[in-house]
Amino acid sequence: MFKNRKAWLIVISSLISLVIITALGVRSDLIVLDPKGPVGEIQKDLIIFSLYFMLAIVVIIFAVFTFVIIKYRNRKNFNDRDYDPNLHGSTKLEIIWTLIPLLIVIALSIPNAKALYDLKEAPKSTAHKEPIVIHATAVDWKWIFSYPEEEIETINYVNVPENHPVLFKITAADSMASFWVPQIGGQVYGMPGMVNELYLQADEVGTYEGRNSNFTGEGMAHQQFDFVALNEEEYSSWVEETKETAPKLTEETYQKLMLPDTAERTTFSSTHLEFVDHGLNSTYALKVRADHGLIEEPIEDNEEGSHENEHSNHGSHAHH
Repeated sequence: MFKNRKAWLIVISSLISLVIITALGVRSDLIVLDPKGPVGEIQKDLIIFSLYFMLAIVVIIFAVFTFVIIKYRNRKNFNDRDYDPNLHGSTKLEIIWTLIPLLIVIALSIPNAKALYDLKEAPKSTAHKEPIVIHATAVDWKWIFSYPEEEIETINYVNVPENHPVLFKITAADSMASFWVPQIGGQVYGMPGMVNELYLQADEVGTYEGRNSNFTGEGMAHQQFDFVALNEEEYSSWVEETKETAPKLTEETYQKLMLPDTAERTTFSSTHLEFVDHGLNSTYALKVRADHGLIEEPIEDNEEGSHENEHSNHGSHAHH
């Protein structure tokens, strides 16, 4: 029918690909689109909004593209008045194609900026409850969770009560990592010598997969943890039982965790915060590795800088 069949093949194949991608994108087994908490719900809404918004843009672009190749195709009885190859410059068109990207950026920025501010506070649905504070520390290649108020520390799993806000203070002992629980919320980076804060909440009892989503070496694929939401009674029982039966965490045991390797799920009835805070001390793990001959001796921390970090990273939540 048309002389230039390649253009039509491109259009048709692109539309088919678009339909397939859209169909795959709404599958229910994509856990990031099946949130179990208010933070994950906000992030899911942003993802869906962005997908539909960009899909609408793609549809409009393909519609204009189709119109252009039909109207200006090389065909019999083509009227030269339909096309002016010497046309140069159009103030109207330049204004249009400058304004469109600007409006797109504004439309995407407003809901994202609003969500960013909303996520800096505890979920509104449980604002009357005092958040549980948990320090999440990434180490190659494991996750360490410290409950300073309960004096509990867990390796590669974290227990929280359902329908209760949790303030995670995220840092790292060595490589920069990204804390992410797809069905609950994230991602937030953890870096040595500083602390980033993240409020999360699970609305349903269950075990959710957490991970480091930032590449940190060969063991990164195994740097996962279980985010376990318990009911209030089960959580309280776990806290009491752990305090009574779990062993104390010694610095010697903790130093072994600083070595680059995976680790099993473990529970202790004290925390490493008694002898080191990686949010203030960025070289602790490196010194341990240097003592074991794995690396060279690291440069000493700047004590004044550490105090500045303590004020900037912890001051806003000192009451916790």
